[in-house]
Amino acid sequence: MAMNRSARITGAGLLLSLLAGLLIGLGGYTAKFAEATSYLSDDPKACVNCHVMREPHDSWARGLHHAVANCNDCHVPADLLPRYLTKAVHGWRHSKAFTLQNFHEPIRIAPDDLKIIENNCVRCHTEMSGHMAALPGPKGLEATNCTHCHGSVGHGPRR
Repeated sequence: MAMNRSARITGAGLLLSLLAGLLIGLGGYTAKFAEATSYLSDDPKACVNCHVMREPHDSWARGLHHAVANCNDCHVPADLLPRYLTKAVHGWRHSKAFTLQNFHEPIRIAPDDLKIIENNCVRCHTEMSGHMAALPGPKGLEATNCTHCHGSVGHGPRR
């Protein structure tokens, strides 16, 4: 009887191993196909792995910040742990949206991500903007919003 139990455990273990291998294999294939490791870098070319990011990338190339800032300088926090946590959240959100094909074109920024951009504007431009953080926002906005007036700085004018 001990032999049968051992055989059942081995069969269950084999099935579990096969399922784990299948999940790891599919995950690895998906990561390779989606060029997932490129998103860990600061290379702006990673952003155009998806066609929906072509226009924002091209407008950044025409914008004023092209020579001094890459995508991550504005779109993710500067500190190491929040930076990679944000990249993970963005990766999950983007991969889900692109897989399910439920994203807006042109792509739109989420409100939480706009806060990251605002923080990065102030961080890089403290000398110019430090005194503005306490000012009321324009036309009923709760706080000063850099992109309200300077929306084309990071991405340049739309064609």
